[in-house]
Amino acid sequence: MTTATPLRTLFLCTGNSARSILAEGILRHHGGEGFRAYSAGSTPTGMPNPFAIATLRDRGISPDFAASKSWLNFSGADGPAMDLIVTVCDNAAGETCPIWPGHPAMVHWGVPDPAAVIGDDATIAAAFAVTFEQMYRRITALLAAQPTRATIAGIAADIAVTEGRLS
Repeated sequence: MTTATPLRTLFLCTGNSARSILAEGILRHHGGEGFRAYSAGSTPTGMPNPFAIATLRDRGISPDFAASKSWLNFSGADGPAMDLIVTVCDNAAGETCPIWPGHPAMVHWGVPDPAAVIGDDATIAAAFAVTFEQMYRRITALLAAQPTRATIAGIAADIAVTEGRLS
């Protein structure tokens, strides 16, 4: 990837505690110098889900970045310009989003919420593992395509269609 300035990607979910945290962690870990990853929520829970943190750790990804943040931190004239915004839950995809600086591309990579799974710890951990794998496939496909600012929107949209059939 030969982008002078890293491509900035913001993953959005309602609570910013599970899916968006996993996606941010994966892109931070695997994106190298070509990407900067962020996550936020429309109604943040205030803390990452402990199963999200454990899932990242179990896969060798440091969760030190993880915090549940409002999407308002990234919007408005003072917000950092993003190249791509990815909604990872249907609720966030259907909400009226704030104005994003730089008019970034937007795509929906929806996956079921592992935090909504009811059961024992093993059942919940298994749901988080599935979500991690879904996000990992999508993010590694994005990275393999070596996007630029001009191509990231189309690549991310193609991944949404292709990977959406596999989820």
